[in-house]
Amino acid sequence: MAIYKIFRPMEWAALVHDGETPGAPVDVADGYVHFSTAAQALETAQKHFAGETGLMVLSVDETRLGEALRWESSRGGQLFPHLYRALRLADVTWARPMGTAPDGSHSLPEGVA
Repeated sequence: MAIYKIFRPMEWAALVHDGETPGAPVDVADGYVHFSTAAQALETAQKHFAGETGLMVLSVDETRLGEALRWESSRGGQLFPHLYRALRLADVTWARPMGTAPDGSHSLPEGVA
């Protein structure tokens, strides 16, 4: 199953440049990289990235992450995927821009399923 990570432009650029990342500041603070399922990704964007532009959505095949990936209860008791190691560029299946409307709302790129 694919899981998704939303990155700001500088976070995406750092991953491309360095080949791996501990994640966004919130990931570093929490000690793991936050991911969302396809059903959770848009709500994640609206809650944590409201009004931001230039966002990238990264798709990762959860089976490639092994035991470092844990499903843990979070927002509203939902299970979210959390990666307890650096995210590697080699883990990313694809990365696509997230759509942003003039009102600041987001839309997921084609392929999020």
